[in-house]
Amino acid sequence: MAIKYTFVGHATYILEIGGKTIVIDPFFTSNPMTQISADSVNPDFIIVSHGHFDHVEDLVAMAKRTGAKVISNFEIVGWLQKQGIENVHPQHLGGGFTHEFGHLKLTIAHHGSGLPDGSYGGNPAGLLITAEGKRLYFACDTALFLEMELYGRGGVDLFVVPIGDNFTMGPDDALEAVKMVKPKVAVPCHYNTWPPIVQDADAWAKRVEAETDTKVHALAPGASIDV
Repeated sequence: MAIKYTFVGHATYILEIGGKTIVIDPFFTSNPMTQISADSVNPDFIIVSHGHFDHVEDLVAMAKRTGAKVISNFEIVGWLQKQGIENVHPQHLGGGFTHEFGHLKLTIAHHGSGLPDGSYGGNPAGLLITAEGKRLYFACDTALFLEMELYGRGGVDLFVVPIGDNFTMGPDDALEAVKMVKPKVAVPCHYNTWPPIVQDADAWAKRVEAETDTKVHALAPGASIDV
């Protein structure tokens, strides 16, 4: 059964796996890269990679409205519990758990994680999801690092990788990441949202496809692919 991946815009995504809807890093309301409203999305699960505003803006409201289970690191889960959200599941780097939609492992990510109100957001994470016989690796906000090669072992069907630079890795490092992970398909993210992270995703896609065997989908916000 195929997994449906939707690129909401910037670094927010929707997955549909086995009848379950998963939102990753809910940033809708102030996201200039999407026309999708937070209130139109009804997830069963919300996964949060780290605490920056462009990944959690709609988290609390969405969790309260839908009752979705929120999965994140221990510190962000604790922050949510203080706001009355009890349907949570804490994990941490290197730890995996089999949820109703599949297995989720939190990977290393080199970034920050302070929450919008100044609370400590713990360590940022990437996401490695195994479901429906597929493996999906969301690098999330990160710099390039050599351990990415380890996450590619065993095969990766979809690799979602930032290319924006300034806050995350840019096109050159993202190309190196693809070479290490060796995914079947790559999707660029975290670019063109604001002036400091403007990039040409189509040009990056051509470079990747010229230098690797990976197929790239530079998706428009709101577009979907089956994995």
